[in-house]
Amino acid sequence: MTDPATTATAATFAAVYVALYIGHTVGDHWVQTDHQADTKSWAGHTGRLSCARHVLTLTITKIVCLVPVVLVLGLPVGALGLTLGLGLDAASHYWADRRTTLRRLAYRLGRDEMYILGTPEHPAHPVADEGDWAPTLGTGAYAMDQSWHILWLGVAALIIAAI
Repeated sequence: MTDPATTATAATFAAVYVALYIGHTVGDHWVQTDHQADTKSWAGHTGRLSCARHVLTLTITKIVCLVPVVLVLGLPVGALGLTLGLGLDAASHYWADRRTTLRRLAYRLGRDEMYILGTPEHPAHPVADEGDWAPTLGTGAYAMDQSWHILWLGVAALIIAAI
């Protein structure tokens, strides 16, 4: 027989994860400004501030998506779990979106070829008819960035559901 508390925690985790994932995709692709996307990786104060603003609006977007789910479903979510989960998620997002940090990690793990996939740096980069680099929407860096964020959404949802 399954413990009802365990089932409730698992259901809370699943619902919170879905809400955070929705908030992430909206916040990272619709709410983030072009300026933030262009400058968040810059060295110095401008880059740090731009990245912090992006993470703030992203976190607010996640909260906006999470609150109705918690209220409508009556999920047992506490302030401490929310604070820790969303705080860790925000910190991990900021860390990755400064870009040099995630690139450094990818290279240290021997994933440099995946990281540069789809860019002119990759030896098998996409080529246009004229022989020049053909830009694409998808790059290895983008895929690794998003998978990093999704990992931490799962960690945040677990913390929120369990604490």
